[in-house]
Amino acid sequence: METKYIFVTGGVVSSLGKGIISASIGKLLQARGYKVTIQKFDPYINIDPGTLNPYEHGECYVTVDGMETDLDLGHYERFTGIKTTRDNSITTGRIYKTVIDRERQGDYLGKTIQVVPHITDEIKRRMLRQGDFDFVITEVGGTIGDIESAPFMEAIRQIRWELGRNAVCVHLTYVPYLKAAGELKTKPTQHSVKELQSMGIQPDILVLRTEQHLDDALRMKVASFCNVDLECVVQSEDMPSIYEVPVSMQRQGLDAAILRKMHIPVGETPAMNAWHAFLDKQRHSTQEVHIGLVGKYDLQDAYKSIRESLNLAGIYNNVRAKLHFINSEHITHTNAAEQLGDMAGIIICPGFGQRGIEGKIIAAEYCRTNDIPTFGICLGMQMMVIEFARNVLKYPDANSTEMNAGTSHPVIDLMEEQKSVTQMGGTMRLGAYKCELVNDSKTCMIYGGETMISERHRHRYEFNNRYKEEYTKAGMRCVGINPDTNLVEIVEIPHLRWYIGAQFHPEYSSTVLHPHPLFMDFIKTCINDNKQS
Repeated sequence: METKYIFVTGGVVSSLGKGIISASIGKLLQARGYKVTIQKFDPYINIDPGTLNPYEHGECYVTVDGMETDLDLGHYERFTGIKTTRDNSITTGRIYKTVIDRERQGDYLGKTIQVVPHITDEIKRRMLRQGDFDFVITEVGGTIGDIESAPFMEAIRQIRWELGRNAVCVHLTYVPYLKAAGELKTKPTQHSVKELQSMGIQPDILVLRTEQHLDDALRMKVASFCNVDLECVVQSEDMPSIYEVPVSMQRQGLDAAILRKMHIPVGETPAMNAWHAFLDKQRHSTQEVHIGLVGKYDLQDAYKSIRESLNLAGIYNNVRAKLHFINSEHITHTNAAEQLGDMAGIIICPGFGQRGIEGKIIAAEYCRTNDIPTFGICLGMQMMVIEFARNVLKYPDANSTEMNAGTSHPVIDLMEEQKSVTQMGGTMRLGAYKCELVNDSKTCMIYGGETMISERHRHRYEFNNRYKEEYTKAGMRCVGINPDTNLVEIVEIPHLRWYIGAQFHPEYSSTVLHPHPLFMDFIKTCINDNKQS
């Protein structure tokens, strides 16, 4: 079968859930036996979101091959189980840089470089993804009418003209409910579609984002005004969980409509038994387990993959993970018990920079001395290491050279190859690296006895091996080691119920059908501790 292309665009407002719809389409086509990939095209001029503050763009998600990307790629992976790469995340910045670099090398033979055709041709080249795929789903960030999106829309227009029925456009819009009038309004959707049509693109399918159920009369009105078949007007209502969305889309025939538009036989509707079993578990998980997230970004999307990994692990343990953000800037020795004491478990979150780290160190001390299940991720692991050095090894000024370059005990230090790096973007240790586990460790047991694992990284500073023997003697074991560089990846304190720090980011590898073992065991321990207390 020739590769088919699905473009997902959005109108009216941002944050409607294009990423969830794209991931849902991917999941439904996968369930029909098709090989699928999903990619995100972002109109901003940054090369990638790696240098963006989480308040600007939410979490930075890292692919296996070390690309810093948009958090929507996390949705793609969690829904479909595919492993994304740098080819799945493209920005305007990368497009322009490629074209400018080629111009500097003389590849255009003296031509005047213009948005059309040179920029649009480069966009098309990346959209027409090569590989063994039946479907390539491309989500375009932003909304129709944005100045930044215009070259992407022009590229889609050209591709649809060239490929005919092998390309379709799914357009996501918003149908607001005016409470004062008691009415749902379709005019924003009509305007959004007209804007898209003015760019030469007729949407094949409309997904209407709504907080109220839409009746058939309203759908018919939208279909009539927007030149779309009624069966191709689908509603995306608020759901109890984002993982209900694929089932809702399947029930309304979104995947069948896409196949019909491409003249592909629809066949039987897949049962998706594993997905439904997961949703059934989710609906029946009523007991709550309270988990504290100790970090400095009071923003849900800043720790999106961690939150979802905990939620998934909770569901598979038949509980609801009730997550509480605890601002590390506000934690002191005086209020640590008040802030942390009611939690069944604590996640010490990743991050960068000085702000909030002393609170994380205090949290690590409180959890260690009170035997509260604790999971430190990346910077969180480093704060556990620093706390142990200060209070157990009795090095009161122990620190990371990221925070204090002059510390006399740099238990966390800059990697040798990083000391000459001057550029910020894309220069950390990024992507998947091997880690060898000590076979009698708790972590090895959690991984099912595996002694060689692979996990994704995003950091610049490392555990300082000069102190490794002292930590081991004092009771903190280094149980995960990179076999190629001898860098410490995992620490644990065996005599505590659950006290593990990971230099990597396990949250990037947790999916709906395969939750990560570390999160699974962490939640399981938190539940058991709750029962004992």
